Amino acid sequence: MTSAAKAYQRTPEPGNPVRSEAWALLEAARTLNQTKDGPIDDFRAALRANWRLWTIFQASLIEPDCTMPNEIRGNLLGLANFIDKTTVELLAERDAKRIEALVNINRQISEGLLEGARADAARAAASAPKMPPSAASTDGPTSVRQSA
Repeated sequence: MTSAAKAYQRTPEPGNPVRSEAWALLEAARTLNQTKDGPIDDFRAALRANWRLWTIFQASLIEPDCTMPNEIRGNLLGLANFIDKTTVELLAERDAKRIEALVNINRQISEGLLEGARADAARAAASAPKMPPSAASTDGPTSVRQSA
């Protein structure tokens, strides 16, 4: 049995939802961009996959336990509404400018997610307790086996 992840060249590491969301957005943008001038069935499949992704985001954003600030939540729901409308229009007729708009939205949201994750990691690293130099020294035994 093959996993869906094997169909992709690169997949995110499990356990990091932000990276997974960013990866999914970039993958959807890549697939839309790749199929925009190709066979209509391939393009429509990519378009529907992108739409499903944004539908998942919408469902998460309207959950009562969503912890995202209201302003950001509202902005993302507005984008999701735009994506819904644009997708319906693109299913009826391909238009390069509308396709590019979807690709750019995915890329920008993905970059924002990754930038936020990088900032969170930097803050966590800066606030982590520092080991005194003597504790980090490798002069003494480094394992239970060596010290026995």
